[in-house]
Amino acid sequence: MDAETILADITKMLAEVIGEDYLLEVDVTMDTAFSGDLELESIEFVALAGLMKEHYGTAVDFVGFLADMDLHQIIALRVGQVVDHIQLCLSVVPSRG
Repeated sequence: MDAETILADITKMLAEVIGEDYLLEVDVTMDTAFSGDLELESIEFVALAGLMKEHYGTAVDFVGFLADMDLHQIIALRVGQVVDHIQLCLSVVPSRG
């Protein structure tokens, strides 16, 4: 799956989490910061994680991705980092043995 498609998916999910009206004021790009630009709070990260799990299934572990970060990394997290993570997770093909 390409980055543009994933970015569009994330933008739709963000609209569900924080509201379409709020997103009218923010252009969601790969450089958009979750904390600084979107002002996402922890409960909204949880809601976003739930939507990602519904959309991508267990292949994308957003909670695990966040768990490997310290607080400063989470505060600085950008949409592009999440898009890259999703792209990487979806590109991993389970081996059949």
